[in-house]
Amino acid sequence: MRIIRYPERKDFPKLTQRPEIDTATMEDTVAGIIEDVRTRGDEAVRDYTRRFDRVETDSLEVSSEEIEASGTGLDTLLKEAIDLAARNIELFHRAQADKTLEVETSPGVICRRRSVAIEKVGLYVPGGSAPLLSTVLMLGIPAKIAGCRDIVLCTPPGRDGRVDEAILYAAKRVGLNKLYRIGGVQAVAAMAHGTESVPRVFKIFGPGNNYVTAAKQLVGRYGVAIDMPAGPSELAVMADGSAEPVFVAADLLSQAEHGPDSQVILASTDETLIHNVLMEVEKQLVQLPRKDIASKALASSTAVLLRTVEEMFDFINTYAPEHLVISMEHFEEAAGHIRNAGSVFLGNYSPESVGDYTSGTNHTLPTHGHAVAFSGVSLDSFVKKITFQYLTKEGLNAIGNATAAMARAEGLVGHARAVELRLASVARPAGEK
Repeated sequence: MRIIRYPERKDFPKLTQRPEIDTATMEDTVAGIIEDVRTRGDEAVRDYTRRFDRVETDSLEVSSEEIEASGTGLDTLLKEAIDLAARNIELFHRAQADKTLEVETSPGVICRRRSVAIEKVGLYVPGGSAPLLSTVLMLGIPAKIAGCRDIVLCTPPGRDGRVDEAILYAAKRVGLNKLYRIGGVQAVAAMAHGTESVPRVFKIFGPGNNYVTAAKQLVGRYGVAIDMPAGPSELAVMADGSAEPVFVAADLLSQAEHGPDSQVILASTDETLIHNVLMEVEKQLVQLPRKDIASKALASSTAVLLRTVEEMFDFINTYAPEHLVISMEHFEEAAGHIRNAGSVFLGNYSPESVGDYTSGTNHTLPTHGHAVAFSGVSLDSFVKKITFQYLTKEGLNAIGNATAAMARAEGLVGHARAVELRLASVARPAGEK
């Protein structure tokens, strides 16, 4: 990690830039795959699975027998951990359910808003070198709570053509039964367009690499919604002299090991702490099985020494991290200054890892600075908000003339007449036509 000492505020945007990505070439490739899957369906999906995953498969769908048999080869401790995580995630997300909102805005004018589940949703769960079984819980549980009718899950197969057993067990725990051994861009394309095997969905969720993120954004051209832009993982740590260098270093490495395109940031006003943390990073790095991956991520990561705590807040809000750890003595006060972050971890004993797995909050979060405008996945992500209004005659009289006046001011006479004809009918004596 490089160290930047006392940067000027005007340089914060440049210092918080993510690693550059050649999106033009990548998007051309992604768009071609999406169009091919739209045209050729399952045949194209199998071709890309053979090409990218080096797997030949007759059936894209995971059988109910495979799902039901999952768990027999898993360690009991892991199954208990999945059950604990599922319980906490369900508790936190069930508490997010909205009651129907009803307001009488004027006498006789009743307005309501009700949450309605998105009928068909697609969940993408990354596989490859690190199958994200936790993402099954993070996406599947709120989808089930929301009441989504059709929930489709796609995840890459291993070299043996099978889906990771822990992913299958997590899906069984949640109650998902439409699983497909498809990864990458072809999975997003299959869910967006539908194929002979994969049902078409209305909204796609899930993290992934840059290609998956590009695919999610491109299928928006076909009217498919997505949760958010969610690319390579990232984490920032705000720390003062009360922080434990061992803990801070461990948090930084926990995200650096995700992938070579991940990024971590350390911000502090204490230069001694920064040096102690970086020494600890080097010490802990050699102990990681994924040290080569983490090393590449650290090469594009930064420790920033700032003059004041206020500068530290400004720097972090400019960066808008996916994950933010606040290892500071007055962490609750510091949290009140955070405007841009996906999920925040407070104090020395709240590692980012608990948010990834077991605390109950969702780990599908905005990356690449998108936390300035996007929230992480929640129960709201799986529902639409539909509004209703009911007017009595009194209500029509209360707002009708104002409605007609505004419509005529915009030159929309038809809008005005739809109100005025009703007002005239209400004004007529009973029995008069």
